[in-house]
Amino acid sequence: MPGQAHSAAPYSLTEGIRLVRHLLAAGRYVFTTDDAAAAAGELGVAGSYLPRLLSALVEGGWLLRLRRGLYGCTGEIAGTVSIHPYAVAASLVSPSAISHWSALSHHGFTEQVPHDVSATTPRRIVTPTMRGSGDEMPQRKHAWEVAGIRYEYVSVKPERFFGHDLVWVDERFRVPITDRERTILDCFAFPHLIGGLSEALAILSEHWAGLDLTRLVAYALRFGQGATIKRLGWALDEAGAPPDHLWPLLDYPIAGHRVLDPSRPRRGPCDRRWMIQNNLQGNDAK
Repeated sequence: MPGQAHSAAPYSLTEGIRLVRHLLAAGRYVFTTDDAAAAAGELGVAGSYLPRLLSALVEGGWLLRLRRGLYGCTGEIAGTVSIHPYAVAASLVSPSAISHWSALSHHGFTEQVPHDVSATTPRRIVTPTMRGSGDEMPQRKHAWEVAGIRYEYVSVKPERFFGHDLVWVDERFRVPITDRERTILDCFAFPHLIGGLSEALAILSEHWAGLDLTRLVAYALRFGQGATIKRLGWALDEAGAPPDHLWPLLDYPIAGHRVLDPSRPRRGPCDRRWMIQNNLQGNDAK
């Protein structure tokens, strides 16, 4: 409990709490060590004292250490708020955008409420688990873990980092989240991240009528991956989307058939119109 840190610390945390309040008054609910040092200077707190003070604030539950040199408030100080998990994700890696399962939940495309937070970034990510022993293979995808929540990132090429809006997730935090159309596109570009191609097909079948199909098709062409384009086009066609929206996907040139489900063996009937081999379970005819 925060009160326990007060008695255990060999020095007063009064200055620490005053420091945090000073940062929050300036709108810094997430701040760096440099931000804290600047605020400490304004308050007359000795720089040599700051590292111990920040450590004590973290140990006492007043602050979260998000990663080295980056902190956020917990809401334990009266009058402050805890940081929304999506704001934590945006602060851990910048630029990034909330995506995949988290975006599906945000847009109401799934009733599942994921505990982990997923995001996309154009950066190459090195998480703390990646710095561990090379002899220890992780049982789960590499991620940051903060206050019991895992933050997983998908790295994409910079030219494929698009299709997100700044969204207010509460009264203080606004973060990038993939929009409805980019979220659906990601289901077909990375089906393994949302439970498989069957899950993607079910989501599209239920929600395609509420999408901006012109935008979705434009996103797919901009993404520029033949397998994703044909997979999405085939799925939209099967779902009953108007054919006049689909011709740019149909006309996209590729050499050879692409499997519908990249996680399954290359078996099943081929749709020569879409250049798709339907290898979903039950379509095992050669």
